[in-house]
Order: sequence, then C-alpha cells, then structure tokens
Amino acid sequence: MGKVLFYHLTRSPAEALLPVLLGKALSAGWRVELRGAEADRMERLDQQLWQAEGFLPHGLAGGPHDTRQPVLLTVSGQAPGNDPACLMALDGVEVAPAEATRLDRACILFDGGDDTAMSRARDQWRALTGAGVEAEYWSEESGRWERKR
Repeated sequence: MGKVLFYHLTRSPAEALLPVLLGKALSAGWRVELRGAEADRMERLDQQLWQAEGFLPHGLAGGPHDTRQPVLLTVSGQAPGNDPACLMALDGVEVAPAEATRLDRACILFDGGDDTAMSRARDQWRALTGAGVEAEYWSEESGRWERKR
C-alpha cells in the first residue's frame, strides 16, 4: 500500500522542490508521473527541468518514447505510459485513493498562499486518509522541509 506526502509550499514554488523530489524518486529506482492540470504548465516545467542543475531524464507525454521515460510529464486525464511507481501531482489534480494504494508513493504539492489550493489539499487529505491511505504532511514554514505531526 502506498503513502501520500503532502508538500505545503510557503517559501518556494513547486519548480524549486520538484528537482529534489524527482532526484530522490529516481534514486529509489522509481519511474515517476509528474501530473499537472494544463499542457502549457507542463511544457514550461519540461523546459525548466532540462535547465535544472544536474540531469533529470524526462519527457512530455505523447512522445514516441513514453514507455522508456523515467519521468513522464502528463496532464490530468492523460494515461501515464511509463508504468510509474511514484506520482507527483500539481495544481490540485486528482489523486484517487485506489490510485494512491497502487503506487509506492504519491506527492501532492500545493501553494500555501492560494486559498483554493489549500482547500483542495484539505479535501484530498480527507478523501485519501478517509479511504485508509497513509499520509504525511510536510511544511517548509521554518525555512527547511519538516514533517509535521
């Protein structure tokens, strides 16, 4: 059964945390689906990941090599073609309890300065934990990432 980690962004954008989380997931030997709500956002992230420090092999879904991508950037509703063990969800996209339990890990990143994003994250927390999915809450409020209890 998988675990869902909620990342409450208060000091930095998702673009700053993603290379760290993706690097850890790849080090664990996982293939990753990075899921967003809009194609334009995922195209921008694609460019940013190529420019990030270090090499993070990835591709946008819909390419000829989706099945070989260690990290596949998708838009909500698009089937991941890389058989991911880890899902990283942005912009309030759905992570269903049944999906979370099939994965080794799911990460939900949300903007603490956006009331809609905060409300959506709370709803997701209730839905996932209510379905018996193990969840952790991480905050960068102190200036570094800490698990909150």
